[in-house]
Parts: sequence; structure tokens; C-alpha cells
Amino acid sequence: MGKVVSILVPTYNEEENVELLYKTVDALFKEKLPEYKYELVFIDNDSKDNTRSIIRNICAQNEDVKAIFNAKNFGQFNSPYYGLQQTTGDCVVLLCADFQDPIELIAEFVQKWEKGYKIVIGQKTTSKENKLMYALRSMYYKMIKRMSEIEQIEHFTGFGLYDREFIEVLKELKDPTPFLRGIVAELGWKRTSIPYEQQKRRAGKTSNNFYKLYDAAMLSFTSYTKVGLRLATFLGFGVAGVSLIIGLFYFIIKLINWNDYDMGMASIAIGLFFLGAVQLIFIGLIGEYILSMNQRIMNRPLVIEEERINFDKQKKK
Repeated sequence: MGKVVSILVPTYNEEENVELLYKTVDALFKEKLPEYKYELVFIDNDSKDNTRSIIRNICAQNEDVKAIFNAKNFGQFNSPYYGLQQTTGDCVVLLCADFQDPIELIAEFVQKWEKGYKIVIGQKTTSKENKLMYALRSMYYKMIKRMSEIEQIEHFTGFGLYDREFIEVLKELKDPTPFLRGIVAELGWKRTSIPYEQQKRRAGKTSNNFYKLYDAAMLSFTSYTKVGLRLATFLGFGVAGVSLIIGLFYFIIKLINWNDYDMGMASIAIGLFFLGAVQLIFIGLIGEYILSMNQRIMNRPLVIEEERINFDKQKKK
């Protein structure tokens, strides 16, 4: 029997895309990768449309298509990370359901994998998404790259191929707040990248909003940088030093011109507002670190499954 390539596709309200995606993946393997078997695994994050019923129909047609239906929406990081660990292939390709990731790159991923690379990632060089969003993402990646002690991969969304050995490493981590992009940069060994242009979403609406994008940014920031806490310390010393100098200056002026110099309330109020704002900013930042630690201490399961389809078929063969 030939090697098995697993394709993991996280879904959430993708009723307009899943069937065409299945047909495209099936055609790709028949035309470009006929010597490989494939395992297509959908992991659905509690879709509210007809995504699940369409996936059920696909699974009924082809036993190589499997499905995991989550009991609720466990977020954009937990569900794919958990799904990677449930695959059984010799390697796994993580692919989004909206066709923004070029499916044809799977063949190139496999070729690189056969040359010995354990991880082959797709790296965006251009994008057809909103230009402002792409520019903001670029700024964010550059900022994190400079702040982090660990190499960060610019414009990498998780789209790529992962060898079975790396998947086993993920299982051993038991990370309750996984950030796959950071883990690949931190723990992934022999790696190569293939540049691509990100396409527009084929159909449907993205579930990403400001809160989810902020959540992703803060997870990366608190997991892979120390700069926030260090900045709080340094700025605290700096503000304390400046405040001391200003205080001494006003004190000396007051001693020299005791009756003529009125210190007034404006300078005191400005100083209080400034110090209060700095404290609030860094209390919030420290809170993000504490929240991240708290989630790790609780060690909740990544996902709770409601249903599995076709996973038992493999065991019976």
C-alpha cells in the first residue's frame, strides 16, 4: 500500500465550499498524486448552516472522507490543532475551506516532503484580500519578529504539510492554548517554504472579526515575547526618574520664590492622569499574561467531540 496523505480541513459555516473542496482534492490526487492514498478529515466547529449535512453526504459517498463534529465552537486555534492529532496519514496538510489556500500546492508540498523536509509551509507573498488588512498584518509580523527571541514566520497562517513525526511532537506537548504558527517556528525542524498569492474567499463570509484577530495577536505576543513585561519595568523606572527630577525642580523653584511662585493644580493633574494611563495600560498587559497562564493551569481539553464519522471504517479494513 502506498503512502497516505491526510488533508485536514477546519470548517465553520462553509456550506458553499465543502463539496467543491472535496471534489477538487479528489481530482488532484487522481491527476497529480495517483500513487498516494488520501484521507480527507473535516473538523467542524459547530456550524450553524448546512455544512454538517453536506459533510455527512460526502462521508457516505467516500469512506476516505472522515468528519469530527465538535460539541461547540472551541475557537480558531484549538479545533485545527486537535484535528491534526486525529489524522492517521504519513503526513498531514492543513488547508482552509474557503479556497484562499491554493489546493494545487498540495502536490508541491508532497514533492518537497519526499525530498526529506519534515515541514513544508505555504508563505503568502501577496494577497487579494483587503490591502489595508494585508498591510496591518505585515506590520504585526515584523513587530513580533523583532520582539520575539524565537524566529517568527511572516505571513504564515498554518497552511502547509507536516510529517507524522512532527504530529507526534504536537501530541506530546499537551498545550491547552496552542498557537501552531509559533510552535512550528519554535520546534519544527528541517523546513522549507513555498510562496503563494492568497486568493479571495470563494464564497460565504469570514468568521474573523476584530476580537478574533486581537485574540490571535495577543496569544502570539504573550506566548513568544517578554517585551511587554520588560517594557513595563523599564518605563516604570523611566517615569519614576523623570517624576523625581521634575519634583526636585519644582521644589527648588518653590524654595527660591516661596511667595511669588504658585505651583497650581494643572501640573499635578496632568502628572496624575499620565501615571494613571500608564498603569492601566500595563495592568491590562499583565492581565493578558496572567490569562494565558491561567488557561494553561486549568488544562481544559482542546475539544469535546459530539460525533465522529468513518473513523471506525479504517479499523475494519
